Amino acid sequence: MTSNQPQLWRRAVAELLGTSLLVMVVVGSGIAAQQLSPNDVGLQLLQNSTATVLGLTVLILVFGPVSGAHFNPVVSLADWILGRRSGSGLTLPELGTYVIAQTVGAISGSVVANTMFEVGISISAKERATTGHLLGEVVATAGLILLIFALAATKRGVLAAPAVGAYIGAAYWFTSSTSFANPAVTVGRIFSDTFAGIAPASVPGFVVAQLIGAAAGLGLLLILFPSADRADDDVVLPHDSAKTSS
Repeated sequence: MTSNQPQLWRRAVAELLGTSLLVMVVVGSGIAAQQLSPNDVGLQLLQNSTATVLGLTVLILVFGPVSGAHFNPVVSLADWILGRRSGSGLTLPELGTYVIAQTVGAISGSVVANTMFEVGISISAKERATTGHLLGEVVATAGLILLIFALAATKRGVLAAPAVGAYIGAAYWFTSSTSFANPAVTVGRIFSDTFAGIAPASVPGFVVAQLIGAAAGLGLLLILFPSADRADDDVVLPHDSAKTSS
């Protein structure tokens, strides 16, 4: 990050709150969908995905000017990798701070969602790690990384909120895994044995698939946009701390 960025602790708080609220949206809307439409899984997915699209869009708009609204360790990792090429982006200590904040936020979001709906806090038993689901995570994550950094590379970061929200909403439906595409959110969803949950045994496979997808997305990005490494400070939204660091 450049020297005019908000203090790291402010960015960490933004990442923790943003990721926590994102998981509240995902898990909470999943619980509500399960209660409102108990006999229609397709309708449950529609309700869950619609809430996620709207919630994620709003959260990026709120927290983007502070931290860049990563809410996702693979986005932060990609930012760090691209930054090594240009001398910008997240530093290694900042990357570690972001990932910790995102993971703690995701777990807290799941706990709060369970508590709001009074379903109890329990470990999910929902196994998801099939070959198809893992391939779905590779595809979903690759597309997400390509989208985010392509927008930054072409100076269209202002479109990140609706574009990322729309992509995740679409990926709920066109990927077999319903597009977790986020290691922190994946870990957070362990702690809810509900519609949006994932069993602990499925998590390592999902995270590996997400890392592979991130690498594929970065590879495609550098093929299509060779100058992308010079735009990493605009991820997910351009964030000028001249207005936010006081």
